[in-house]
Amino acid sequence: MTSDWRRSLWRGTGILIQPVIRAWLQRRAASGKEDPARLGERFGEASHARPDGKLIWCHAASVGEAQSVLPLLQHLHETRPDITLLLTTGTVTSAALAQQRGGNAILHQFVPVDLPGAVDRFLDHWRPDLALWTESEFWPGILSELRRRGLPVLLINARMSDRSCRRWKLVPKTAKWLLGCFTAIYAQTRQDAARLRQLGASDVLEAGNLKEAAPPLPAEHDAVVQWQMALDGRTRWLAASTHPGEETAIARVHRSLKQRFPQLLTFIVPRHPQRGPEIADTLAQEGFALALRSRNDAITPQTDLYIADTLGELGLWYRLCPLVFMGGSLIPHGGQNPLEPARLHCALLFGPSMFNFSDAVAGLLHADGAQQIADEAELTAAAGILLAEPQRREAMGEAAQRYATAQNEVIDVLAEAALKRL
Repeated sequence: MTSDWRRSLWRGTGILIQPVIRAWLQRRAASGKEDPARLGERFGEASHARPDGKLIWCHAASVGEAQSVLPLLQHLHETRPDITLLLTTGTVTSAALAQQRGGNAILHQFVPVDLPGAVDRFLDHWRPDLALWTESEFWPGILSELRRRGLPVLLINARMSDRSCRRWKLVPKTAKWLLGCFTAIYAQTRQDAARLRQLGASDVLEAGNLKEAAPPLPAEHDAVVQWQMALDGRTRWLAASTHPGEETAIARVHRSLKQRFPQLLTFIVPRHPQRGPEIADTLAQEGFALALRSRNDAITPQTDLYIADTLGELGLWYRLCPLVFMGGSLIPHGGQNPLEPARLHCALLFGPSMFNFSDAVAGLLHADGAQQIADEAELTAAAGILLAEPQRREAMGEAAQRYATAQNEVIDVLAEAALKRL
């Protein structure tokens, strides 16, 4: 049971500040930060009837959390279509994402504010059989009320930075009380799990990071076959999601490698496709023979560079190119997602700036599924070796795919954990 004084304080304070919260939300709605037509949901007023049967409620604060949890919810729907899935978020953009990707399989509501009346109305209407809470957004009122009602609550994709851990240690009793609201906690990493235990959490398991779990990027089978036939005999590699300055570097690498591989074809996929014509003009002036996807240019035996400046086709290019360089890493940008090509059996190269994907990078390097290079010269050398040694390239691609696929196991782990508690 929760501490009575904490619950009494929450309920008493909530009654006093409700007019202030209502005015604050109305101001947010006026500025486009709330949906005026759905403002009632923030006070627990449902916009849908509750379907019969079991219901799992999942809360994801904003876009990043919603993106990570949607594959889990879609997996639950495919496994148990008889269970109603309710997703709450707190931002307009995350609501749009949930409705776009969730379709009819997932109901969406805005999360109620952490006030007694709003929480009571929400829980009385939806009567969840299980609650899934994501990452590290702890709402004491909702969590304590869920525990008071005896509902199982799982904290999934849990994270706890060293900085946050030090702050929570300043109020150790409160931290332990909040974490005690969870039936079980599934942490992203071993370090997250250890910090949560330091704060008094029990039943903490390391499950993995949902943000690193996703299906392979799609591509039409017929298109893949047609391109493979058209490119038969061409040595090829891909520079994916490149940024300004990187395309010219890749072109110079191509020029060096072509001395060893006369039939070399280099694919360049700019991170921002609208830059395609500009990239083509710049590289054409450097004497490269190139083709532009947005112009439907044909690839000829003389084509050096193919600029794939369209949206939504990375899955096709990854399937055609067994060696991939990740853009955004030769410049101080932080890189792009290396797990996308890894899931499709690509050997990976990336530069020194990959801080946006540090966990994935560490895992891929440890698994021998990728190689990090310092500069353009090292990229030329590494690409040359991998293009010349298909067995080595194949082994790296297998290792990359094995690591990336293993990240998907977190979906199965969390789905099983949820379903066994219904």
